[in-house]
Amino acid sequence: MSNRSENRADPMKKIAIVGCGLVGRGWSISFARAGFRVALWDRDEAAPQRALAYIGDILAELERHELLNGATPAEVAARIEIAPGLQAALDGAAHIQESTFEDETVKRAVFAELDAAAPADAVIASSTSALLPSRFTDVPGGRHRCLVAHPLNPPYLIPAVEIVPAPWTGAEAVEATAALLKSAGHAPIVMERELDGFLVNRLQGALFEEAFRLVESGVASVEDVDACLRDGLAPRWSIIGPFETADLNAPGGVRDYAERYASIYELVYSQSQYRVDWTGPVMDTVERQRRAALPADKLAERQAWRDRRLIALAAHRLKATREHGS
Repeated sequence: MSNRSENRADPMKKIAIVGCGLVGRGWSISFARAGFRVALWDRDEAAPQRALAYIGDILAELERHELLNGATPAEVAARIEIAPGLQAALDGAAHIQESTFEDETVKRAVFAELDAAAPADAVIASSTSALLPSRFTDVPGGRHRCLVAHPLNPPYLIPAVEIVPAPWTGAEAVEATAALLKSAGHAPIVMERELDGFLVNRLQGALFEEAFRLVESGVASVEDVDACLRDGLAPRWSIIGPFETADLNAPGGVRDYAERYASIYELVYSQSQYRVDWTGPVMDTVERQRRAALPADKLAERQAWRDRRLIALAAHRLKATREHGS
């Protein structure tokens, strides 16, 4: 995560957060920490207050790890306000981040409402993790400024954000969103066109699919598959991606790697050309082993542990970037 970016946030810019659930709260922290003014709105009138309480707790933890750009929790919190209505949230906003229910019908209605009320030059972005923007952003007036900006949760700890244009999204909206995200310390991933699953879930899905196959076929336990990623691939992938991994893992670079190892992957590929029903009999095995490792009543406790580790990792990455570059 980039705590200080080369592109500094414009403190006069206002970001409207529409939908104050877990994702909307995360966006609020990310934008406010970067120096933007943030306006919260939700159809559930109690949701913004719940969001502020959640944000207050997280800001204190982020300050302990020097992840607030040198600001205090009070200074960051002061940049976030609850808007008395949707129009008030949108007035003067340069960017609107929609984080409502993951339902195509709901989002289509919300985008029509946002397009009718938002400033003409504001980008309207959805946080959806799966819905193609062409399915809900074809609004009558301003579809050119509508797109998906899908964060990895929580966005204040994980820098990547997928920018996914609809066929009618203008290049200006994509460029403005990428610049905005960079100024907020994010790492925008700009897709040339929409595709089911975007990039993150297509890559993650390939790993999930093979993980389920390995357990279903009796090759490895759930824990051994997790350890393969956690203690094997993940440390390297936390600093470089698959193409750079290949480039650095052969004396002559990426082409040399392909010439040396392509035959191995061809064999693996031929053995993996079948689907496993994740909800079928293999789930009994996976769930039994996971519940033996972590009882169901400890899930929330472990989730909190995960988030603390992510905060510590973000702090380490920031320190390492300052000392060694990126």
